[in-house]
Amino acid sequence: MLQAAYDYFWWHRLWLPENLTWADLEDKDDFVYAKASDLYISIPLAFLFLVLRYIFEIHVATPLAKVLGVKDKVKLRAAHSPVLETFYKSCSKHPKQSDLENLSRASKFTVRQVERWFRRRRNQDRPSLQKKFREASWRFIFYLVAFIAGMAVLVDKPWFHDLRYVWTDFPKQSMLPSQYWYYMIELGFYWSLLFRVAFDVKRKDFQEQIIHHVATIVLISFSWCANYIRVGTLVLAIHDASDFFLESAKMFNYAGWKETCNNLFVVFAFVFIITRIIIFPFWIIHCTWVYPVQSYPPFFGYYFFNFMLWVLQCLHIFWAYLILGMAHKFLTGKLEEDARSDKDETDIPDEDEEELPKNGTVSNGHSMQNNNHHKAD
Repeated sequence: MLQAAYDYFWWHRLWLPENLTWADLEDKDDFVYAKASDLYISIPLAFLFLVLRYIFEIHVATPLAKVLGVKDKVKLRAAHSPVLETFYKSCSKHPKQSDLENLSRASKFTVRQVERWFRRRRNQDRPSLQKKFREASWRFIFYLVAFIAGMAVLVDKPWFHDLRYVWTDFPKQSMLPSQYWYYMIELGFYWSLLFRVAFDVKRKDFQEQIIHHVATIVLISFSWCANYIRVGTLVLAIHDASDFFLESAKMFNYAGWKETCNNLFVVFAFVFIITRIIIFPFWIIHCTWVYPVQSYPPFFGYYFFNFMLWVLQCLHIFWAYLILGMAHKFLTGKLEEDARSDKDETDIPDEDEEELPKNGTVSNGHSMQNNNHHKAD
């Protein structure tokens, strides 16, 4: 049964145009073709990225954060209460009104004190500015280097200037060493993001981020196996083009350089709209949807590849909506927080502090709301 499933999965009619088989893509006459087994190296690369990220965040990002003046806010701590802590961890971080009244009786706190306890407890779990800065600086470095490397790989290729060359002699297109490493490094990086997603700062579009990572990994892997490498490199370059502006804007925002952050965000928004809302659908998807059928009849791989591109485009539209919303607030002076801010980041500082019962203590300090300017990819 497993062998039958394996054979059907790799059936050439699913992956290749009509009248072609896997035998036609065997290495010969100085032609080297992409192979599914090549993708295995992306997993060790992903773990290598995790190690490099750890070293980078400790020895580069943390000192850089201190130089730029990134300081963690002092937060008011919730009073010690086993009853409330148990409910917080096992039931909900946002209790309903009926829960508040029950917890008030059980903990000997007033309802308002219980509300304040949960607000402070949520604030305690919010990631620190330095953690956010380290994550943003790591992604900034990767996206910047990846974009520069992508341009170096693509700029001298004919299909970079004329998309019709993407399909010349497809799929019998020999793989170049630069394409191999560009693909594997990008795939390894996205695997590392997926491995770390549960431990990184969670945004309001957390689910969309997981969908994006999975769709990207599937798209990269499929395009490699089906030898859609030329258009695949173009898709990778388009996605890297705006991301390093976003991450740099985050870094300066965490450092408190608001004007620099705002200027970088405007640049990011402009590049994002141009690359992902205009170039991606009207050039790249047009290239993958219209040009191939002029050379061969559509097949499953053709439809699947275009479907995954449209999944990414739907995410682009979703993020563009958030970005334009932020831009409108920015222009009207109403920008108070990022539309893709961290979960629970809308918790407000305490007002009219009340003394808590003596069975708990509160540390001195001020709870401040952080304004982030970011989106991602």
